[in-house]
Amino acid sequence: MMLSDAFRTRLYPLDTPIRDLPVGGYRPDPGHDAAVRPRPAAVLVPVTDEAEPRVLLTVRAAHLAKHAGQVAFPGGGRDRLGETVVETALREAHEETGLAPERVRPAGLLGRYDTITGFRMTAVVGWIDAGFEPVPDRNEVEVVFSVSLARVRDPAAWRCDRLRWQDRTFEILTLDHPEHRIWGATAALLHDLGQRLGPG
Repeated sequence: MMLSDAFRTRLYPLDTPIRDLPVGGYRPDPGHDAAVRPRPAAVLVPVTDEAEPRVLLTVRAAHLAKHAGQVAFPGGGRDRLGETVVETALREAHEETGLAPERVRPAGLLGRYDTITGFRMTAVVGWIDAGFEPVPDRNEVEVVFSVSLARVRDPAAWRCDRLRWQDRTFEILTLDHPEHRIWGATAALLHDLGQRLGPG
């Protein structure tokens, strides 16, 4: 199967109602206020359109109040009234990396994912030109780097770690990388993509 066909058949279609997407991730602790809903967010999973595709990731700026220095997809909160998840993901990717919306060909959606810190992320997978040169917004992004899609699809590249946070222990996925720690929600979404595509 061609990779483009796999994207089309193994991702959720772009017109899937958000409420119909499954929710994975971390459930609130028993003492959590049920009235406090996760904050909706959207991220872009940019995949380069080339013979050996790569997935672009960012390292968040060290001075940020939340998730400083962590590896993340470009994205952010869905705070603009009437904005779709695709529009949010493309806008945030443009702001953070300089990737113009017209240079992205959205391919499909992954499921929603609840983070430990209270966000409910929807991931938009999109093809981008292999020659794209990032221009990071230094207020938000320290650096843009990539990981091969083949590595994402390789079961041997993954491990499960434990994290202690706010008196709770979480099991988190980590993707081995020589320079950056790819873990948590970002790793979970990458793992989801890899499992959908299968090894190869």
